[in-house]
Amino acid sequence: MPEASAHPGDPHYVTRSGWLRAAVLGANDGIVSVASLIVGVAAADADPNSVFVAGIAGLTAGAMSMAAGEYVSVSSQSDVERADIRREKQALREFPDAELAELTAIYEEKGLSSSTAELVARELTETDALGTHVRDELGLSEVNAANPIQAAFASAVTFSIAASVPLLAAVLAPAGSIIPVVLIVTIITLAALGALGAKAGAAPVGRATVRVVVWGIFAMAVTAGVGWIFGVSV
Repeated sequence: MPEASAHPGDPHYVTRSGWLRAAVLGANDGIVSVASLIVGVAAADADPNSVFVAGIAGLTAGAMSMAAGEYVSVSSQSDVERADIRREKQALREFPDAELAELTAIYEEKGLSSSTAELVARELTETDALGTHVRDELGLSEVNAANPIQAAFASAVTFSIAASVPLLAAVLAPAGSIIPVVLIVTIITLAALGALGAKAGAAPVGRATVRVVVWGIFAMAVTAGVGWIFGVSV
């Protein structure tokens, strides 16, 4: 039976928060890290071959690092969630009255009267005690539950796609113009990423775009400065 909705044409975007966070993080990191690496190497050694090799290495290592990092971190979150659910299941089995009182207090804090809160707590406990406590006491649901594989895949794919943009710009740039071409292409791509991420999450486009662009420029400026000052690949 499909769930009823008061606004079927205007869905909640919170259901996208898990994969959208990982996707935006991966894409942003791919653009900024590889562009910064290319700019830093070009500032120290403008040889196109060195820039290309550095870019490929940065893309490959970054994608694997993002995937591994997301999987490990989200898996840790998932482990914590499962441990809390196990403890909740044990508490419901050993201390049902205390758990019912705890659930009643939660509903009272939400604004229900004592009698109504107790009635709601009893009926929900009879229907699905564990599910109710997981949702209303622990604040967990299918929407925000940790998904390590999804996060790892989203980050790795978006990192690779985004990182290929500054790398391609560097390869196609005229001799001696790698840095300005990569900077311009990267800024445009960051602006597009910020706007796309905001649109996907129904957030203010302007603020998101400015935030992504400003921090991206800062990262590239610092990396280019290191390459220029020390004259070494970073």
